[in-house]
Amino acid sequence: MGLDKPYLDIPGTTIFDTDQAALGYHLNMFAMSLKDEENRVAFKADERAYLDRWDMTEDQKKAVLARDFNRILALGGNIYFCAKIGAADGLNYVEIVSSMTENTAEEHRQMMINGGRSPEGNRYLSDWRDGGPGARKIDQNSPEGA
Repeated sequence: MGLDKPYLDIPGTTIFDTDQAALGYHLNMFAMSLKDEENRVAFKADERAYLDRWDMTEDQKKAVLARDFNRILALGGNIYFCAKIGAADGLNYVEIVSSMTENTAEEHRQMMINGGRSPEGNRYLSDWRDGGPGARKIDQNSPEGA
């Protein structure tokens, strides 16, 4: 029997727990390999060939190639390890994180300086599905609607 995970009902949040760690082990080891310059050079020279050295799923590889950081996290990526992927592209942390939102890097930076996002209307996915505060339509086929 699995552990109760009430945090799975938080919208827009992927918690890096033991299940995520197991799912993303090889993805995260790939990302950590980018700390070494010779690995970054090899990755940038032929990204697909470099990814094929790792025992990652095809979905994980496609997410990396697309630099779809939200998908990378959903597939087990740890944001601190995966930041090395963006850094290999010359991106700073604010640019990486803002790419996961609808904000520009400057808008994201300013939002964080101002105290971050308001939690109003963003407390639970079940509120969204059930028409509660901040309700919006959820695509039942999306990770949020699952």
